[in-house]
Amino acid sequence: MDRAGMAAGRLQSVRQILPEWWPVLAGLLVLYIPTFYGLMTGIWQTEEQAHGPIILSLSLWLMYRQSPVMLEKSRLGTPSNMGWIVMVMAMAMYILGRSQQILALEIFSFILSLASVLLLKRGNAALNVLWFPFFFMLFMIPLPGPLVSMLTMPMKMAVSYATEYLLFMAGYPIARTGVILQIGQYQLLVADACAGLQTLLTLEALGLFYLNLVRHTSVFRNVGLAVLIIPISFSANVIRVIVLSLITYYFGDAAGQGFLHGFAGMVLFITALTLILSIDSLLQWIARWHERKNVKVTGKS
Repeated sequence: MDRAGMAAGRLQSVRQILPEWWPVLAGLLVLYIPTFYGLMTGIWQTEEQAHGPIILSLSLWLMYRQSPVMLEKSRLGTPSNMGWIVMVMAMAMYILGRSQQILALEIFSFILSLASVLLLKRGNAALNVLWFPFFFMLFMIPLPGPLVSMLTMPMKMAVSYATEYLLFMAGYPIARTGVILQIGQYQLLVADACAGLQTLLTLEALGLFYLNLVRHTSVFRNVGLAVLIIPISFSANVIRVIVLSLITYYFGDAAGQGFLHGFAGMVLFITALTLILSIDSLLQWIARWHERKNVKVTGKS
């Protein structure tokens, strides 16, 4: 089926389920509009959590993309009473999170609410089809502050060390004290946004989304790329700090600070995506080379 046919099929699926689903979706919107308004005017405006609306949009798009398969798989399925249990859990988390201003519980309750509606309407088969979008939405949940602080410092130290080593090897006058880089006459503090745990998780989410989108049949490519996402994320962070350091060194502190708040995040994600595509192409070449080698050995035998 061509792309036009697939798009038409998805639109047909949406039209098919809309009369059944719109009252439930309207109720969820009324319930969670205050939550998402607070997120959009709060932590989603910070650099550490700016990936939140992107994750939500991509998750909803994946649900829309897989809706024809979901409807087909769940056509003969029966609604699951487990949905009521999940709904009760979701509402309990929502009440606790809303009353105590715990955003992580509010966001998690939203994910559970969608899952419970799917179970009650279409059963386990539908949830099995859409498991990845629900898993992907977990990356929206902010991690506890103490855990982030505990894991972020070693990562910042590692990124600072790698940046210092690479720029020193390239001949730049750079020194490091902890997470503070001295390049020329300028000092740069490697902040949480440059090399923090949330940044790593955001890039991990980007890699998993790419894997789900391309859906390789090769187990070697899937497993290899999933394992390499973590060093790819680290490398992207190092490149980001190197670019920031060089801009500061050549154009001054004001240019570096302006870059940090304007384009540093874009550089990070473009770099990560480029590395993911490059590594995936390399893994594809290795897999094909291995297949050709096996074919030759089989032919000789």
